[in-house]
Amino acid sequence: MARSVADWRAQKCLGEYRLPGCEVTTGCPSLSIAQAAERGAKSFILGFANSGGHLDERYLPHIIEAIESGMDVVSGLHDKLTNYPELVKKAEIAGVRLIDIRHPALRLSTGTGKKRTGKRLLTVGTDCSVGKMYTSLSLTQAMAEQGRQATFRATGQSGILVAGEGIPIDCVVADFISGAAESLSPDNDPAHWDIIEGQGSLFHPAFAGVSLGLLHGSQPDALAICHALNRSHMRGLPHVPQPSLSATINANLEAARLTNPDVYVAGIAVNTSAVKEDEATAWCRKTSDSFGLPCVDPVRHDVSVLLERL
Repeated sequence: MARSVADWRAQKCLGEYRLPGCEVTTGCPSLSIAQAAERGAKSFILGFANSGGHLDERYLPHIIEAIESGMDVVSGLHDKLTNYPELVKKAEIAGVRLIDIRHPALRLSTGTGKKRTGKRLLTVGTDCSVGKMYTSLSLTQAMAEQGRQATFRATGQSGILVAGEGIPIDCVVADFISGAAESLSPDNDPAHWDIIEGQGSLFHPAFAGVSLGLLHGSQPDALAICHALNRSHMRGLPHVPQPSLSATINANLEAARLTNPDVYVAGIAVNTSAVKEDEATAWCRKTSDSFGLPCVDPVRHDVSVLLERL
């Protein structure tokens, strides 16, 4: 399942995004399960992450069809595929695997806060789903293009599907979150950078605990602050307003200093999909001037400027 970051990178096409190899210019065509199997698809991925990570039983017929078509089924949900006897039986008959990537069989330890060799950058955000994974992948590829040593470290189900490995941090028992982050980015060459995919936000009432554990265990040398332009409230919580960029920077630096007093902010990555390109460029320029930090949209702009402070 392992892939390179270059394999992941999407290509821009007439204002839309398509995977490498997709020959149509209006977005990739939708295939039925049978058509995908005929074209050589080997895995059926449940590509959604609803609140709570539950498997809606209305999807079971589609999963069974994929199994009977000879595909492994990969799920990043909290509900395990292997908890459904009918799926287990069908998979055994078809000789395929049910892969629950959100439930790793790992023996984890509590965090220690001991300094590790190598360098680490953690993406953090004003909210959930603001581009932390995309920014992490973009930075990893940009570093590779510069000939620098860098590894993307996945902490969520989608990142794990891209990298082929990682730890789904939101499934780790609370006491072991920082320890899991330490094991995810162990001692390395002094010039090597681990680019660690962030999760949640210190300002999100539901997910702040995971964000804090990642900050302490990652022991980041640098932070990339991720933000979504024109979002009015925290994801899924209309009663909770978005924090300011300055509040986000200050809170993350303060928390990160527990395990790395020398942590600093490398730059700001913003999802500007809510506005046109000229407005996005102007907003990034103004924000960069205000904070004295590089600010770009990783989809629209060159992310290499975020590497200049490393």
